[in-house]
Amino acid sequence: MRSLLVLGLVGFMAQLVDGSLGMAYGVTSSTLLLATGVAPAAASAAVHFSEIGTTLVSGIAHHRLGNVDWRTVSIIAVPGGIGAFAGATFLSNIDGDTAKPWVAGLLLALGVYVLYRFLRLGGRRIQFRGRVPAPFLVPLGAVAGLMDAIGGGGWGPVGTPTLLASGRMEPRKVIGSIDTSEFVVAIGGSLGFILALGSQGIPWDVAAALLIGGVIAAPVAAWLVRHLAARVLGVAAGGLIILTNSKTILESLGATGSMVAVTAAALFVAWIVLIVWAVKQERIARSQPEQEAVPV
Repeated sequence: MRSLLVLGLVGFMAQLVDGSLGMAYGVTSSTLLLATGVAPAAASAAVHFSEIGTTLVSGIAHHRLGNVDWRTVSIIAVPGGIGAFAGATFLSNIDGDTAKPWVAGLLLALGVYVLYRFLRLGGRRIQFRGRVPAPFLVPLGAVAGLMDAIGGGGWGPVGTPTLLASGRMEPRKVIGSIDTSEFVVAIGGSLGFILALGSQGIPWDVAAALLIGGVIAAPVAAWLVRHLAARVLGVAAGGLIILTNSKTILESLGATGSMVAVTAAALFVAWIVLIVWAVKQERIARSQPEQEAVPV
């Protein structure tokens, strides 16, 4: 009983971060489940089944608060669901650890780019122009869904920084659209896991505990996204991308646990400092409403 309560708390915290920054539910939950001895496929299956409920509630909350770009959702969701289904069934025997450092390196570069685009603006007002083209969204959805099923979490870490780096969508719209479309991805991955593992291979109690915690946190996270400034959300998301992927790269290079911990602590402090700086710059921008807005 106590372990299920802990998993419920994990689901709450993971969804709070995921719903606020567009990533980390699957990564956080899967990491904990693997640490407790759950098999990789079973852990990923539990996370995907819990995400059916959490992403549904999250999508409804984001929609009600105006955080969703339905054009983006309509284009990216179906390829994401197909990619997740393929990753959970036909590609479940692929060793995801082999590609993980390369993917982490790409995402780390994207995180640095996202930080640069939002930090370079200083105290100027921000403007977002244009739409993300469909020929870009379709393969992005397929790759992100594939990585999500193989690694137990990848939809947000791949989709969110890529859309943020485009500079064409407000961060709250990116986060809301990624979270909403993840409902289809979760269904695709879950169906694949049922075919690959059967219902007996899925830890339903774990999935239920994660689900309950995530459902409670989803509306809170959507509210935060609606009220936080684009500059602050962009810096927060970019920093989280750098923090999580730096850990993956260091571990793949054979760094000791203490080295990883020290590096993570230093990056975390730097992340908080940059968020505080972004808040100050946002106050400067709001104090000068007459200035012309500039694109990210």
